[in-house]
Amino acid sequence: MASTTSPSLSLSSSSTLVDGKTTRQSAAVASSQCVTLPTLPPPPAVQSRAARATAYCRKIARNVAAMATSTGEVATAEATGETATTELPSELVQKIQEVWDKVDDKYAVSSLGVAAFILLWSSTGVISAIDRLPLIPGVLELVGIGYTGWFAYKNLIFKPDREALIVKIKELYQDILGSS
Repeated sequence: MASTTSPSLSLSSSSTLVDGKTTRQSAAVASSQCVTLPTLPPPPAVQSRAARATAYCRKIARNVAAMATSTGEVATAEATGETATTELPSELVQKIQEVWDKVDDKYAVSSLGVAAFILLWSSTGVISAIDRLPLIPGVLELVGIGYTGWFAYKNLIFKPDREALIVKIKELYQDILGSS
């Protein structure tokens, strides 16, 4: 049996591997020379997905660091009349603190906020469970499309109906906010 050694491939017997199965070749058919093919790089789509995400994150980090350390970019933002992004959160926090200070029953507001969060969290679980059922999402979609068509026909197509809808909305708005 012939044995030939090359830098990347060694053929030491007359069996070769084809599609994960070993096939036996006769000694006369086995060649005394071994031909190797150069290895190809992985396809661009496979290697670039993670590499692109990493490169994009690094690019954002460099841009943020450059904006934080350079004075030229801050000066151009002030020259164009834009507000700096650091001022917006502090103004927002101050407004929220002012509104919170005006609240009389902070315990009730906090309880309502926690209850709203729990309700939102549980409703997403219910909706995802309904979405996994085989027939229900399609039926609910058809019901929604039907109701939207009915509402548009009854309230939006003709001018008197539109005006009546606008009056109803304004009355509801005044009932919620009170007369001011």
